[in-house]
Amino acid sequence: MNPNAIAKLQMLRGSRRCLVFGLLGFIPMIGLVFAVVALWTSGTLRQKERQYWNAAKPYRVAGAICAGVTAVFWSGLLILIFGNLLLFIWAKN
Repeated sequence: MNPNAIAKLQMLRGSRRCLVFGLLGFIPMIGLVFAVVALWTSGTLRQKERQYWNAAKPYRVAGAICAGVTAVFWSGLLILIFGNLLLFIWAKN
């Protein structure tokens, strides 16, 4: 198989992986890890798209959008939880 076909297949597989991880980002609490992985995968695929055309680009974009939304949501929720916990501990002393 020629190298161009292998690279395109890897991009297709990576785009699907980005979408799946982006959707798994909606899982409460542990979804933050999946969202970060989806954003990382999207970034590496975007660099490869400069050389090759990605037929599954909509999957990558949808996965990146889901991952971005869920990463911001879960990060904000964790900051609120731990911030209130620290304020509660600090006010108790």
